[in-house]
Amino acid sequence: MKVIVIGAGLGGLLSAAKLSREGYDVEVFERLPIIGGRFTNIPYHGFQLTTGALHMIPHGPAGPLARLLKEVGADVEIVRSKPSAMIRIPRKRGDGDYKFGHKDLLFEDFRVPFSLINRLKLIFYVITTRKNPPKRISFAQWCTKHIDQDWTHRISDAFFGWALSLKSADVPAEEAFEIIENLYRYGGSGVPIGGCKGITDALVEVISAHGGIIHTSSEVTKIITISRKATGVIADGTEHKADLVISDIGHVATATLVGDSDSDKELQDYARMTEKLKPSAGIKICLSSEKPLIGHGGVLLTPYSKRVNGINEVTNVDPSLAPPGKHLTMAHQCVHWKDLGDLETEIRLGLEDLQDIFAGREYEVLLIQSYSNEWPVNRAPSGADLKNRTPVSNLFVVGDGAKGKGGIEVEGVALGVENTMKDILGE
Repeated sequence: MKVIVIGAGLGGLLSAAKLSREGYDVEVFERLPIIGGRFTNIPYHGFQLTTGALHMIPHGPAGPLARLLKEVGADVEIVRSKPSAMIRIPRKRGDGDYKFGHKDLLFEDFRVPFSLINRLKLIFYVITTRKNPPKRISFAQWCTKHIDQDWTHRISDAFFGWALSLKSADVPAEEAFEIIENLYRYGGSGVPIGGCKGITDALVEVISAHGGIIHTSSEVTKIITISRKATGVIADGTEHKADLVISDIGHVATATLVGDSDSDKELQDYARMTEKLKPSAGIKICLSSEKPLIGHGGVLLTPYSKRVNGINEVTNVDPSLAPPGKHLTMAHQCVHWKDLGDLETEIRLGLEDLQDIFAGREYEVLLIQSYSNEWPVNRAPSGADLKNRTPVSNLFVVGDGAKGKGGIEVEGVALGVENTMKDILGE
């Protein structure tokens, strides 16, 4: 069977690698001159920066992405971060050293700042809610109802701002508890050796080894359908027939490529659903330093910052991502939809945060990157993803607009691809 994949991002490459190994005739069309989309490296002054995602896998070598990479035979090493995450909080009088005005807690000790009564409430409500999470309310609303302490909202916003580029008020409680469940199930973060490109390069090797073809600088302008069945695409003015079409460009762009739906109510409804999706947005600030700013390969969550949600320093695990004698540190901050019109202010506040967080340390700002609109953090905010199936027979959507439930970023992409493969292969 012939499969055409639209887009060579992580979801498209995972799908192409899996199906090429299963004996399908796979052809990938990518409109950009590079492979990987928002999941690859940018060489910059000797550093390996990224086009989007950080050089970090949320569940390390035990999560859904690592599982799928192993399944398709991709040669990737993912090193578990130790610690997986720390939380930076202000010091209180009597805490000892005031040099930097803060102390770091292990992520597992996030309960410490709670009052005693709220620690007991937390244990009770998390245990009773994990298996039956509430519907139609946000995680922030759940917190306000059960554990309404300033720390609850700070640590929730920092975690979800880092993990999903969303505020806790924009994360459905049901999705939040599925994410918590996955943290228990798979554990914390890890760093892929070679960064994001180490993964995409390995997937390209798998695809090529099994006869798959990847075209770059080649744009698909239409998905051909007959009686609501996908039969191929038009790319660069040429028709290419297919038995299956998998889109890695999100539901909105996919619905546009399907074309005229004036006479088809189901396609009209699909197009309307896609228009309601609001891509999540964020800002990444990349720093260079001669000495480590964090000193470990995990995440540093910053719940007391004005904007920055978390920071990682992957060169403590993979020094090859920076020139000899240098470290690469990357800070991420969620940008709320209401603030998209003033990114300059958001960037300024993020830079001020870093001056506070790394007071007394020497570093250089390498690059500031913003992600929104057609180049977002996620095409669909977590918890609002549409399913991988579409109303068009044999047309599927994968990627960050169709993530699996409870999947943080690329883990969600992998879960969505697994769901799609089950549909296609009947596994």
